[in-house]
Amino acid sequence: MPEIWLFLIAAMTLTLAPGPDNIYVLTRGIAQGRKAGLVSALGFSSGLIFHTMLAVLGFAALIKASPLAYSLLRYAGAGYLVYIGVRTLRSHSAVQLGGSDTAPPMKLSRIYWQSVIANILNPKVTLFFIAFLPQFVNASAGHIPAQMLLLAAIFILQALAIFSVVALFSGMVGAFFQRRKSAATIMNRLAGTAFIGLGIRIALPQ
Repeated sequence: MPEIWLFLIAAMTLTLAPGPDNIYVLTRGIAQGRKAGLVSALGFSSGLIFHTMLAVLGFAALIKASPLAYSLLRYAGAGYLVYIGVRTLRSHSAVQLGGSDTAPPMKLSRIYWQSVIANILNPKVTLFFIAFLPQFVNASAGHIPAQMLLLAAIFILQALAIFSVVALFSGMVGAFFQRRKSAATIMNRLAGTAFIGLGIRIALPQ
């Protein structure tokens, strides 16, 4: 898997883009402190295991069933990545932190499971995993499930690391976004460009 570093860079870029998960970690950290933010980071990262199993089991079965279906999935995934890249570039959403300081405190166990369930019930995450992970699988090398699990593990660990950093420095990060309203837009543009670039690269002949 010679493109493992490209995968890691793309995964980190996409994780850093403001979205429901890291925004929740940020606001929870500001509202209840670093420990609550870290617990929510762990919860969202744990939820990714569910999407990993769906992607790994489904993709592995598809590879065994039909090489043509594998090729179609790759191109469909490339098209989906370009689509969400365009949507991300056109998005003008900003990070909303208003009212976070008055959010009611929760038990850490409730924060964890709330984060896990919120991630599991987000179908966009499943679609993303199905579209994103297979693009870095070397089908000719075999061991498809093992490759998928390795990629998913790297994605989950880097997401946990980034979410944890956001939680630890939630006050500073929140103040930064409050001072620079364009910061979220810039991050979205970087992520959108990464989506589109990856999709085009996959669609081009190898």
